[in-house]
Amino acid sequence: MVRLYVNVDHVATLRQQRDTRYPDPVVAAGLCELAGADGITVHLREDRRHIQDRDVRILRQTVRGVYNLEMAAVPEMVKIALEVRPDFCTLVPERREERTTEGGLDVIGRRAEIEVVARRLTEAGIGVSFFVDPEPAIIEASAALGATTIELHTGDYCQVPFHAPEGQRELGRLARAGKAVVDAGLRLAAGHGLDQSNVGPIAALPQMAELNIGHALVARAVLVGLERAVVDLRAAIAAGAAAGQR
Repeated sequence: MVRLYVNVDHVATLRQQRDTRYPDPVVAAGLCELAGADGITVHLREDRRHIQDRDVRILRQTVRGVYNLEMAAVPEMVKIALEVRPDFCTLVPERREERTTEGGLDVIGRRAEIEVVARRLTEAGIGVSFFVDPEPAIIEASAALGATTIELHTGDYCQVPFHAPEGQRELGRLARAGKAVVDAGLRLAAGHGLDQSNVGPIAALPQMAELNIGHALVARAVLVGLERAVVDLRAAIAAGAAAGQR
């Protein structure tokens, strides 16, 4: 079964637009889990543009499934992760001027510092995931630096119609990277830009374990509600995974 981890960052984005106490991403996370989400993902950014420290700490107490903290590989975030102790941390790139995470972690250029962060998290009993571009060389480097999960960046795939030739090329790229992840003995995940219409082929990749989806789900929930958005997305994932097993 391919698991769905819902990223509730954009619930917090709406809250921070007016600096109010609502909508509360903690409440949203609970509703997502009641609707069938297997876990919750949040990204505590250095500029605190959406998720706040308070959210991270309360979610540790309330999330019943898997709790995934996305974070930059910097000392401040390592300190928070060691205090909060999520089930696992996903190391992601971060630039203040970007709207959302753009591209994967530079595991080759930042090898030394990422290895230190991964080791500290692992020694604390926290699982370590790297969010990376779907390139075999990057995956090989990630395995050497201590990742236990690789989350493939699906942004390029989501920028084009997946049934068009360029979409199929990107899907092939992800499939090759997914095989490299599995061959390295790591757990395979994916995320960024996925929605109900394009998630099927990604869920169908061999040994896909989990998908992190946030913006599209929260955007659809504005129209149909969180429960319906989660249920429908889980159904699309299950259909895709079943098609991949045929």
